[in-house]
Amino acid sequence: MAGKFKIAAWVGAGVLTGALATLQLQAMARGSASPLPLQELQQFAAVYGLIKADYFEPVQGRKLVHDAINGMVNGLDPHSEYLDVKDYKEFRESTSGKFVGVGIEIAPKDGLIEVVSPIEGSPAAHAGIEAGDLITRIDDTSVKGLPLDKAVKLMRGKPGTKVSLTLMRKNPSRTLTLVVTREEIHVESVRGRIVQPGYAWVRISQFQSETLPEFVSKLDAFYKQDPKLKGVVLDLRNDPGGLLESAVGVASAFLPPDAAIVSTRGQIPEANVTYRNTPSDYSRVVGEDPLASLPAAVKSVPLVVLVNGGSASASEIVTGALQDYKRASVMGEPTFGKGSVQTVLPLGPDTALKLTTARYYTPNGESIQARGITPNYMVGPLPSGDPYAALRMREVDYKNQIGTGKLSASSPQIERELQRQEEARRELEAAIEKDPARFPKLPAYGSKQDWQLEQALNLLQHKAVVTEPAAKTVASTPAAQSSAARPEAKPSEPAHSH
Repeated sequence: MAGKFKIAAWVGAGVLTGALATLQLQAMARGSASPLPLQELQQFAAVYGLIKADYFEPVQGRKLVHDAINGMVNGLDPHSEYLDVKDYKEFRESTSGKFVGVGIEIAPKDGLIEVVSPIEGSPAAHAGIEAGDLITRIDDTSVKGLPLDKAVKLMRGKPGTKVSLTLMRKNPSRTLTLVVTREEIHVESVRGRIVQPGYAWVRISQFQSETLPEFVSKLDAFYKQDPKLKGVVLDLRNDPGGLLESAVGVASAFLPPDAAIVSTRGQIPEANVTYRNTPSDYSRVVGEDPLASLPAAVKSVPLVVLVNGGSASASEIVTGALQDYKRASVMGEPTFGKGSVQTVLPLGPDTALKLTTARYYTPNGESIQARGITPNYMVGPLPSGDPYAALRMREVDYKNQIGTGKLSASSPQIERELQRQEEARRELEAAIEKDPARFPKLPAYGSKQDWQLEQALNLLQHKAVVTEPAAKTVASTPAAQSSAARPEAKPSEPAHSH
């Protein structure tokens, strides 16, 4: 992306313990565009002096300045962040998909921390930690009210060291303490297989620096195994995002040359960019095209994209592009709705500012911010739907999210929706607490019990698809399927509604 202002998209619908952010960008910090407010700076200096002089115990000046910067940045939106020396080091390491920790994806919940999922083969998985467990203590530290990044730091450490996690498990209802040994965790970005003769399933768990070459290798392997592949399911469920260039590359694999994948719009001219299907926009090596080895059939193979409420940011970029060009049918549940992009601005060799610099837009010019993408086929994880839908946090639930571009975060329409969601969340939590046995475990992605994958395969095979609400059955016609596989199609009226 030479000559372009490098912007990437990431959101933590859940965060990996040890991977709070996965942006690795180089951008020069811009000078101040407006004069500094002298009166406010005098007030800051006065407060600083009073704390240094009158606080009950000495406070380091560096801590006060860092806390002030944190407060200034954190008040902007949920995704802007000041990276101190330790955070910046962890940040730069995270795009490799390697970190030292226990291997769980977590999210805040009711002042505690919920395990979204343990990473396959991780120490957490071997110790018996399960999705839905609530972490109440980390060693001797109570988690109640503890910021998520602080909890992550407590669970990180050197390989071979141990950490004690106290958990609340709802089904069956009990409290247990597990001792987990930290290891270097390797997050597998891409996995997949031929699930039925002629049909492949490929899952991207997050967009890392190696995602595109791994994705290309996987597709090449599919076509070597079956040169006459009849359909592909691209699984982006619970993919929280990652590097923009990786997302642009994955979408480009299925779209015609020079097709617009995503555009960004911000305050500064450099933030107003359109990213296209061209190697300069997705290749990390100048002059090389990671997609060159793919067979021509990839451009026209029938395609279904699976998404849910955990599909965010970079995964929404891929989904939005493929849906706008009618290159794929999108199936599952509405996505997270993280339509802002962040740039890492170094403040020196050891610290940086991760700053929201733009909104991103699909090829049709649609903003996803706080709205998400609505699938063409609404299919929950079970035939009856998603029993836990009301519990899932989305971008619109953040009180300081930046709004849709047309509606501010404090608009009456969004406020009403938030109130409705909060009421539904409380009702569902009460129902689960009263009778947890009524609420089943959801099937693993890619398993034989994966209802959404089954429906995606039905669509590719022109069989009936069971959609929501009320288990409505939709016939999958050859005509409908062929319209979802036209690489020459131009962006049309948005296929998604909000």
